[in-house]
Amino acid sequence: MAGMGKRMRPHTLTVPKPLVSVVGKPIVEHLVNDIAALADGKIEEVAFIIGRFGKAVEEQLKVVADHIGAKCSIYYQDEALGTAHAIYMAQQSLEGPCVVAFADTLFHADFKLDVDADGIIWTSYVDDPRAFGVVNMDDEGFITEFEEKPEVPRSNEAIIGIYYFREAEVLRSEIKYLLDNKIMGKGEYQITDALENMRAKGLKFKSQSVSEWMDCGNFKVTVETNGRYLELIKDRPNLIASDLKQENSVVIEPCFIGEGVVLKNAIIGPRVSIGANTHITNSVIGDSIVQSNTQVDGLVAANSLIGHHAKINKKPEQLSLGDYNELYS
Repeated sequence: MAGMGKRMRPHTLTVPKPLVSVVGKPIVEHLVNDIAALADGKIEEVAFIIGRFGKAVEEQLKVVADHIGAKCSIYYQDEALGTAHAIYMAQQSLEGPCVVAFADTLFHADFKLDVDADGIIWTSYVDDPRAFGVVNMDDEGFITEFEEKPEVPRSNEAIIGIYYFREAEVLRSEIKYLLDNKIMGKGEYQITDALENMRAKGLKFKSQSVSEWMDCGNFKVTVETNGRYLELIKDRPNLIASDLKQENSVVIEPCFIGEGVVLKNAIIGPRVSIGANTHITNSVIGDSIVQSNTQVDGLVAANSLIGHHAKINKKPEQLSLGDYNELYS
């Protein structure tokens, strides 16, 4: 999660993209929790590979690891030299069984992690996989080839950016070989090159197809992911805080509403997430994210993402407003 998140600005001017919240939690916290669930909670350490985002961000990441009872390690990627290079920054943590995940994606899966496999690559069927890493498989589900952004794909199974390795030391060694010999693809060190070398040396990788793959690459798809995630978890308890204060207001579920929220003369939902201590009056909001400690008055909006500590007194139809911004008519 070392990227600048330029496609998510202004929301990433104050935090990295994976700390933008959907359904009341940072994207990366949902991801860590979902991986821990696949692994039956047996996570000893969470290593975050980040840019120089500052102490406040690092403290947030420590809380994410604390919530699953894991040690937190922080590593830095100061140059954008590709996925394999980013992973190698955490070389001290690449030992034993390991999951590697890129933190701008969420998933839903109906299987448990097979810890006895040499490796597992999470994939999803896409109509046009040319913008992704792609796997080709045999009839038993073992991967026979990795391709990075192929012009003519031989498969529609795209790598979603989540991987399991039974022996992470092998991955570390293969990435070191790429770096030492300056073996690059499309100007960057690619994890698919390391995977293909590992496969050629006899490691057997399985493909596990996820039932849902949700992107958080820009504000529009993040809002869509928020809605889809709410639909997936709509039967979970406590999505709406018990201390919600409503006056002449309606909540159309599924919605997430944090603690300390006040609604007055408002219609909220469906598929809306509202962060803690936000006050919304005289507004109609659907299919949107409103972050914490924000004040909204007179807004009619859908498909919008509104940051933390924002103030709005206006009626736009669609909005992308960053943290600490103020908007008045």
